[in-house]
This record gives sequence, structure tokens and C-alpha cells, in this order.
Amino acid sequence: MTQHLAAPATPDSATRTDWWRDAVIYQVYPRSFADGNGDGMGDLQGIRARLPHLRDLGVDAVWLSPFYASPQADAGYDVADYRAVDPMFGTLLDADALLRDAHELGLRVIVDLVPNHSSDRHDWFRRALGDGPGSPSRDRYHFRPGKGTDGELPPNDWESIFGGPAWTRTTDPDGTPGDWYLHLFAPEQPDFNWEHPAVRDEFRSVLRFWLDMGADGFRVDVAHGLVKAAGLPDIGHHDQLRLLGNDTMPFFDQDGVHEIYRSWRKVLAEYAGDRILVAEAWTPTVERTAHYVRPDEMHQAFNFQYLGTHWDAAELRAVIDGSLAAMRPVGAPATWVLSNHDVTRHTTRFANPPGLGTQLRTPGDRALGLRRARAASLLMLALPGTAYLYQGEELGLPDVTDLPDEARQDPSFHRAEGQDGFRDGCRVPIPWTVEGPSYGFGTGGSWLPQPAGWGELSVQAQTGDPASTLELYRAALRVRREQPGLGAGDALEWNAAPDGVLSFRRESFVCTANTTGAAVRLPVPGRMLLASGPVRVAGDEVELPADTTAWWAV
Repeated sequence: MTQHLAAPATPDSATRTDWWRDAVIYQVYPRSFADGNGDGMGDLQGIRARLPHLRDLGVDAVWLSPFYASPQADAGYDVADYRAVDPMFGTLLDADALLRDAHELGLRVIVDLVPNHSSDRHDWFRRALGDGPGSPSRDRYHFRPGKGTDGELPPNDWESIFGGPAWTRTTDPDGTPGDWYLHLFAPEQPDFNWEHPAVRDEFRSVLRFWLDMGADGFRVDVAHGLVKAAGLPDIGHHDQLRLLGNDTMPFFDQDGVHEIYRSWRKVLAEYAGDRILVAEAWTPTVERTAHYVRPDEMHQAFNFQYLGTHWDAAELRAVIDGSLAAMRPVGAPATWVLSNHDVTRHTTRFANPPGLGTQLRTPGDRALGLRRARAASLLMLALPGTAYLYQGEELGLPDVTDLPDEARQDPSFHRAEGQDGFRDGCRVPIPWTVEGPSYGFGTGGSWLPQPAGWGELSVQAQTGDPASTLELYRAALRVRREQPGLGAGDALEWNAAPDGVLSFRRESFVCTANTTGAAVRLPVPGRMLLASGPVRVAGDEVELPADTTAWWAV
């Protein structure tokens, strides 16, 4: 294997700078994208074989969820070796080949980085357990003596995101009960102590390893979680999961994280080719999110406020305005996302009544959900900044809400009082062909059961059908590239519109979105470019059906 020591060889690298300001980035969940060796699990060979689909779709970059060596206690977000590929996904040679193939196709590649915690199988943690209490190796994690007469109580009242206490007690080498260690997620995911210089040095080295391989950037998992409040103070409140996203917690969104990302930005600056950092940062406000994308820190941060917004014109407009306003002072692009590997697909969220959260177990009205999802996708792709797509949304896939309990693998599903644990529904392997084993996913079945009739939503079934969701996405990304008013920027002009309708202009482009359940009549803004559903133009008026978005050239 040879390493990329220069800028990635993308066809437009000579002319495009700041590509990330208007990019469309496609998330691949490796387990569920394509299986190259027929073992029922997606892998890097499978992704390589399907890269032409992403090129033809028209995306700019691919973000790969973790494929590192891992015991898979949390689907790869428990990393045992940050410089190795898990055998279920392939080898480092496969990763190198994937990067090269993607670059030859004009696709950049962003890899997931998991710096908040490691696997309990990581060499550092195993050494810390073996060395025993008081050893320097334990300082790389958060080990603490317990409270109570014999240390039988956790060191503080923090609760795991996956349910139960955020602490697990160890057994000392002599077999007696020992100290406790912190894990904000599963017990198999001990949190690093980011006050320790060895942790900081290690991750700068990991960054360089993948940048030398040719990675174009990193999506940083739990970017808000690395630094904990001094003294690890009690919260004094149970049911802490309900506070997330509303209050600043002593284990999330601490100001100390920003020094870390400033140091990482300097590492990326050593490399040519516009390498980027993307924050997964759950914060109480979009203004707090903006702190992560100041000019000397990360390039982008996920807009979770937008993801959680209902299909409602007033709510959408408020979040759009707030997002653009928050990013403007720091000079970062707004980002927009509707689905990812942790939430119910938006086709199913929009099929259900609002207010049910982002992890649902009911299919709802699927026709309504798809109609709204198509309209929401066109609205999102018209907004200034960067858009993220989750694999399969271009097929209009619904969440699989009826998976049997014994098939589910989300660790939080099997724990009480944690997050809902229904993430498997959006992780079911996607269909490529109308028929065949696992609908073209691979020759050996699929690690999660696919629904009957899944092939009707496949790439093969939808290709060439002008009414299909796949062809709508292909057309939208083509128009997005062609229209000078779309993509980068931070400004849009709102037009007057009836209640429940959004209408905005960007240079010579207008987007109109009807979020209501009834058709509305509007003056024709110009020449229609694209619509998420049938639209009737009669003279100077257009009838925009319920839950429909249209694009216009003016």
C-alpha cells in the first residue's frame, strides 16, 4: 500500500477551492451500503463497487461511518485501533483503494473520527485495567474511587446516554472491587481524559495517518463531549437524557473543547487540498454550535436544530433564519440535514404526527411521508450552504419500523431508560436491484432483515423513471450545480406568501414550498425548473399542490 502524500487528485482540484461551502455530502453507513464478499455485512469492497452510483447521483463527497477495528459493541463507534480496518470491512489496502477510486471519480472522502471514547479493548484501556489503581496508564481515562463506605457507589450522578449510570466499577488485578471508570455511552466505550497530553498527541497522530492516506477530512463524533467540567460535579437531576439539547451539561459543550479543535485545524493546514473538519455537536442553541466553526476551528457543524424541525412553514423559516444568522458572524456555511444513521428516516418522521421525536416505531401514512420528504429534500437543497444526504434517502426509503426484537442490534434498545434504541430501522441494508439475494446488497443475505417488496424501491427499479425519487434527486443535484444562485452563500430573500407556504429568492432562482395539506394558488415566479410532485401552471398562476416544493428560474 502506498500513501497519498500530496493533494487528492480530484478532477476539479485545480479550480475549486472552499469546495465544502456548497457541497452535497453523502453519508455511507458501511454495514448497510453494499456487501462485496457475500457475508451479509457491508464492506469497503462493496462501497468501491457502488461509487459510480454516487458520482452519477451528483454528490461532491462521501462521508464514511466508522470502519475501524472494533468489537462492534456500538456498530464501530467503539474503536480498538484507529489505524486499522476491522476485518468485517476489509483491510487498509481496501481503504487505500477506495480513496483512490473515489478521487478518480471526482469524489472526496470524509472519514469518521471517534475521539470522545475508545473501545474497552483498546490497548490503552486494557493496560490501564492490568496496571491497577494509581498507575499512570489510568490517567488517559477517567478512573475514580467510588463513594460510600466501601466505594460501592458511582463517583457522581452522571447517567449514560444509553441508560443507567455513566460509571462501571472495575475489578482489581487481585480480584477485589476497584475504581470506577466513566463511559457516557456503553460500558464498552470508556471516555478518554482529554486533559492528558498523551491523548492529545495520539489523536493528532491519527489525523496525520488518515490525511497521509488521502482522506479529505473528518466528521468528528461527539465533538461536544471531549472535555468534562473540572471536578466532575454532580448534576443533581435524574432522567438527564431529557435535558440534553436544552441545558449545558458538565460533560457536554465545555469551552475547553475549542482549544483541541484549534490544534487540529493547524494539522489540516499542513496538507494541500482543502481538508475539512465537521462537528457532530449537540448544543442547546445554534449560536453555541457556531462556536465550533470559528475561523481557526472546524469548517462545518451539523445543524441538528434543522433536522428536528417539523414540516411547518413558520418553524422552518425560523430555523433557517436562525441558522444563517448564527453562522454569518463566524464566516462558516450553514449545513442542512434531514436524516442520518441515528434518527428515523424523514420519510417516516413526516408520515407521523409532529412531536413524536426523532426515533419512531410507527410507519404512519407512507404516501404522505414520501410526498413531504420529497418536498423537504428540494427545500433543503435550495438553501445556502452545504447539504448532507443519508444513504437511501435518494430512494425514498422509509424506516423499517417492524423489525423483530431479536434482530435488533442497537445497544440502547437493550438498556432501560436510555435513548429509544430504534436506530436499526434506518440502518437496514439498502436495495440495489429489483430481485436477487438481498436485493443486490450482496450474495449472502443482509445483517438486518429487509422488508418484502424492498426491491420496488431499488436503484434498478427507479432508474429511468421520471416520477421516481431517485431521478428527482439526480435532477435536483444537476440543477443545483447549474444554477449560479444555488450552493454557497448566506443570504436569501423571503417573498410574500400565504400562510403555510415558504417562498424565497436567491439571485435568479426562486423556491416555493407548500407545507400545508391543501393546494395553494400563487403567481408564477418564472420558468419552472423542477418540482417534487405534479404542478399545474395556468397563465400567470400556478397551483402548488399540498406538500410540494417547486424550483423556478427568474
